[in-house]
Amino acid sequence: MAKRDLALDLFRSFKTGSIKKRKIVEVRNNTATDPQLLGDVLTNLIDERDWKTGVAEGTLFTQWASIVGDDIAQHASPVSINENVLTIQTTSTAWATQLSLVNNEILKTIQNNPFGATIESVSIIGPNTPSWKRGIRSTRDARGPRDTYN
Repeated sequence: MAKRDLALDLFRSFKTGSIKKRKIVEVRNNTATDPQLLGDVLTNLIDERDWKTGVAEGTLFTQWASIVGDDIAQHASPVSINENVLTIQTTSTAWATQLSLVNNEILKTIQNNPFGATIESVSIIGPNTPSWKRGIRSTRDARGPRDTYN
């Protein structure tokens, strides 16, 4: 019986012994199906499709008040960008006149903003006024009103 107990003890020592298990380190290569950060995905998409100028122009429109200031933003808003010319529409002809006097300063402010919109010149237009060339208030060979009464 002594042999059997010795064999049983030896078996139990191997069975419950302190055998260290190695941790298996799995090295994974990132694949297209792995989850990615949304910011990284959008940055890659913008770079791949060359949307940097479009994003910069969109940021110019959305951040208009912080670029030119609240006073100007209340009375003037960007309308379009065509061939690097920014068109700004004002609420009155008086504001159009005032902004045309500081046109160069507005252009420098826009060019120095960190958003990266490539604007070469600024065009300032007045408000959309009604045309009085037709209708009951029209007169022949007359210019009609030239102010918005603001």
